[in-house]
Amino acid sequence: MALGRATRLLQFLPTDKAYRAVIRLGMTTTTDDLEGEVSQSAGASHLTEADAIAVLEGFIGTIEQVPPRYSAVQVQGQRLYDLARQGQSFEVPKRTVTIHHIAPVAWQPGEFPELTLDVACGSGTYIRSLARDLGEKLGVGGTLAALERTKSSGFALDSSITLEQLEAQLRTGEYAPIAPAIALQHHPRLELSAEWAWRWQQGQKIPYKFRDFDLNCPYYQVFGPDQSFLGMTAWAFVPDTDETRLLPKVVLTLPTASDAQS
Repeated sequence: MALGRATRLLQFLPTDKAYRAVIRLGMTTTTDDLEGEVSQSAGASHLTEADAIAVLEGFIGTIEQVPPRYSAVQVQGQRLYDLARQGQSFEVPKRTVTIHHIAPVAWQPGEFPELTLDVACGSGTYIRSLARDLGEKLGVGGTLAALERTKSSGFALDSSITLEQLEAQLRTGEYAPIAPAIALQHHPRLELSAEWAWRWQQGQKIPYKFRDFDLNCPYYQVFGPDQSFLGMTAWAFVPDTDETRLLPKVVLTLPTASDAQS
């Protein structure tokens, strides 16, 4: 949750996510989770934890994934879940996703054994599809039994607070929002002199000399000479020269009259 003008900074947060997922094996459903109707239920009591873990490595990396038929993916301008609810036949388009890490957490044996996993992945990854594909790889079918997002936009679940805690902190005056510079610390920072900071805050494209390796980053945090956070900037080469200029993307702190005089 972002407050006030800081909502304009949401676009610069990390897109990777992490989940704790419980995958039930030995069954499939129409939605690839327990919300849907069971489409196949043969059980998988013979399956061992070692069997399930052995195939996980094949899902790590950049892979092709077919989203669930009941999902928000659009085909010809319509959501897949709308087409599915209308009973229409359609082909679900594949998408390329990245799964950075999968770690087994727990194993619950039984007729329908459950494997709990911690999954770190890029945006666009469907954990329901992972559950379905894992079950298919094992030859027994699989569906998602439970899901909890443990990390999103650079923030971890264990560092969050409940709405009740927020209300209590507001009553006691203890609440303080996270500073933008902390939320955006994955972007490198640059500091401007008072004059250049004032020009940048006015929307001017100011010259800035980068070191070669700095140009690998598309966005930078901008700070003034007093270490105050001013906003986010991009950069561009000036045509027919080797000069680079800063392009203001989000100016969070507006200049004052005293800034102009300094």
